[in-house]
Amino acid sequence: MFSAVVFAYSEVGQRCLRVLLEQGVHVPMVFTHQDQAGEQRWFGSVADLAAAHGVRTVTAEPGAPEWLAEIRRLSPDYLLAFYYRSMLSPQLLRLARWGALNMHGSLLPQYRGRAPVNWAIANGETRTGATLHYMVARPDAGPIVAQEAVAIGPNDDALAVSMAVAAAAARVLTAALPVMALGPPPGRAMDLAAGSYFGGRTPADGRIHLDWPATRVHAMIRAVAPPFPGAYVLHGDRRVVFVSSRLTGEPARHPEATLCLYATDGRLFLDCRDGVRLLLGGVLVDGIELDGREFQSRHGVDPWRFNFTARE
Repeated sequence: MFSAVVFAYSEVGQRCLRVLLEQGVHVPMVFTHQDQAGEQRWFGSVADLAAAHGVRTVTAEPGAPEWLAEIRRLSPDYLLAFYYRSMLSPQLLRLARWGALNMHGSLLPQYRGRAPVNWAIANGETRTGATLHYMVARPDAGPIVAQEAVAIGPNDDALAVSMAVAAAAARVLTAALPVMALGPPPGRAMDLAAGSYFGGRTPADGRIHLDWPATRVHAMIRAVAPPFPGAYVLHGDRRVVFVSSRLTGEPARHPEATLCLYATDGRLFLDCRDGVRLLLGGVLVDGIELDGREFQSRHGVDPWRFNFTARE
């Protein structure tokens, strides 16, 4: 087949590395990341998969002189990156005989940059995808080799979409391998002007604005639902995190409120500023997850009204 030094992490990384190993690609070395403290790992382990196949695994910075020298010595046909969290330097990219390819979790050139699945859902998109493209000095900007679209359903959350994107990434890579075995695969130039770039997200980006309509609140809840940090509002000193939601098409019970959380008949609802309510799968209050019955038992039936403050 061919040889490739791999840079991989997360579910896309684990699935794409598995494709390479199962299809007979020679992988002499894998660079990955150590799991971050406090991060909830919902994805397969690249390090564990590599170890199970006897592949040398490194968590150091690949641009250090000693690793550049080692990769140069290995003389790989390709450098392949799958959800690796660090940019590869131009000096590093030049070490591959046939080129350096990356798998990105969007339909490039849309959603270049970080957290593409989360941003796509938060912005109300109805589809995303997986794109195999050449790496260049600019992030997510090299010619596109192949891509596959992934639908985003109206109630899909980031975990469900991330898994669908990972499955699509594995299919894209599998289909590309026979062409890659013959030499550098053809690619079409990316029209960056037709796309978009988004930076990394922080937990603070999950704060819901009280004047958002129900569709936007619903999108944000889905975009960062656990195991991601979660969409939230503040109720006094409490942070109320929304676990999941569904669009009901039903009118709000408390249209006079900016945003209103309440339980009735064991179900949990959120009334939004535009007079539409959402059905919630649960909330985290003081770190404790509560469904509708538990919320009603602990906090009664009086609604929690979230009002504007000077910080809004």
